[in-house]
Amino acid sequence: MADSTITRLEAAASSGSGVRFVGNSVMPDGVPVYVGWDQIHDEARAVAAALQAKGLVPGDHVAVLGPTSRELMTIVRGCWMAGIASMVLPLPMRMGSLDVFIETTRARIRHGDAKLILIDHQLADFYVAAPDDPPIESMTSVMPGSPNVPHGDALELPPHDPERLVILQYTSGSTSEPKGVMIPDRVLSANLDATCDAAVLGPGETMVSWLPLYHDMGLVGFLALPMTKGVDLVQAAPQDFLAHPGNWMDWISDYRGTATAGPNFSWVLATRALKRKTDLDLSSLTLALSGAEPVDPKAVEAFVAEAERFGFTAGGVFPAFGMAEVAIAGTFPERGRGLVTDTVDRRVLETQRVAKPIEIDDPDDLALRARRLPLLGRAVPGLEMKVVDPDTHDELPERHVGELLLRGTSVTPGYYKRPDATAALFDDDWLCTGDLAYLLDGELVMCGRIKDVIIVGGRNVFPEDIERAVGPLDGVRAGNVIALGVEGYKGKESVVVVAEVRLTDTSGDLDGVRAHVHERTLDVCGLPPRDVMLVQPGTLPKTSSGKLQRAKCREEYLNEELRLVD
Repeated sequence: MADSTITRLEAAASSGSGVRFVGNSVMPDGVPVYVGWDQIHDEARAVAAALQAKGLVPGDHVAVLGPTSRELMTIVRGCWMAGIASMVLPLPMRMGSLDVFIETTRARIRHGDAKLILIDHQLADFYVAAPDDPPIESMTSVMPGSPNVPHGDALELPPHDPERLVILQYTSGSTSEPKGVMIPDRVLSANLDATCDAAVLGPGETMVSWLPLYHDMGLVGFLALPMTKGVDLVQAAPQDFLAHPGNWMDWISDYRGTATAGPNFSWVLATRALKRKTDLDLSSLTLALSGAEPVDPKAVEAFVAEAERFGFTAGGVFPAFGMAEVAIAGTFPERGRGLVTDTVDRRVLETQRVAKPIEIDDPDDLALRARRLPLLGRAVPGLEMKVVDPDTHDELPERHVGELLLRGTSVTPGYYKRPDATAALFDDDWLCTGDLAYLLDGELVMCGRIKDVIIVGGRNVFPEDIERAVGPLDGVRAGNVIALGVEGYKGKESVVVVAEVRLTDTSGDLDGVRAHVHERTLDVCGLPPRDVMLVQPGTLPKTSSGKLQRAKCREEYLNEELRLVD
């Protein structure tokens, strides 16, 4: 039997490694502070004892609402030490959507049967308790030094239970039907071991992260992993990266970071920031993971071109696939290999769902006739994968596109109190990801989400292709474009493009931008879009982790709720 999470935390506490808190949001005075995992561990034991003193028992759930901080990380660790599942809740994306944030937060708290809500003082005024909410207390109320917080020696460690939940991770979704991914002790332990094996991660690394701790990549990949494996961590907050994307590269340079990660859009922002940098050393970075959203080869290559000036080598690029339903890691490439792509005929892919190789030298012709898709590696140890026909569930040969299925030690047992969603998630013991993919020499190649595919003129158009083609246009905000399908004439699906715009001196007026979006969409999908909607910055709906919500955008489009640019 694998060691429990508690055993791993105790072992890592004596590793001699720790976490360095950086950034103005995490450290209000802006001065970085290094804290050993042993000190964090002692403080977390006191948190665990305080939770037990409040009457919480192993198997209970605690909701935590707060920005990235030493307190939040310590409380998560304290929950796990007490055998309590942590529910780290998303923060509001925009201040204008506070009503939706409160409604969504309350739905998750109630659905997740939280016995206690711990909230940061900065958010206390935003979330007011309702009559049937569980008790709400300040995060500081369970931290060492606060009144009535016992010493860590008072903690009674619970017996090991591999089926007891460690994490209840809520996916982005509607407020009426939240889905909490159950991550029991055995699943978390298995995936962390698999991650370290596949990525050759271990002591001596310095991981650098600004990722939100309410997202699986941040919570599992860049907190649970270093915290249980005894790996050094440099921890910042998302807002410190978003305000100044160049900070990310500075942290890697200053602290000799060896491993980091971010979604595709973050590498685009980092590339822009690098253009303005003159004094960096990125030679230590040997694992630059791109995941959580589709990996754009052009974005990866643009980053490499800029980062190589500062000692980064292309082999450090690490395109991967993961999801909350397997804790975090699904497929990893070989570390040090860098980006490898498969260039396939776009029309054959869209009409026959077969990835037929094609060779095209002209870059302009390549964009229209082909798709370059990154290879995302093999299933991490303990997992296996296959691609099946979405309708018959018959297994497909290599280069045939179908739904990706996974099974193994890292797979969630299902969604909390959602037997309907859990039943839909599995085909026997295989987890149905909802992703369209194919296999190539045993490696995963992703094509898109099944529910997002737009069927136009007998072709399966992938919205990412349109979004990437439109994003670079002058006047369009890159990363803020959504392509979606709506029912058109005689029930046939047609394309709608919704793009956030910010006019520049060279973009021309709105009519000019709209014409360019129309033309680029026609180039990609072969048919003109039914509508091109130009909307104000900050309009497009996104998940708490920053992913575009196509289904929500489609709903807002049909209900005429989009905020158009005047």
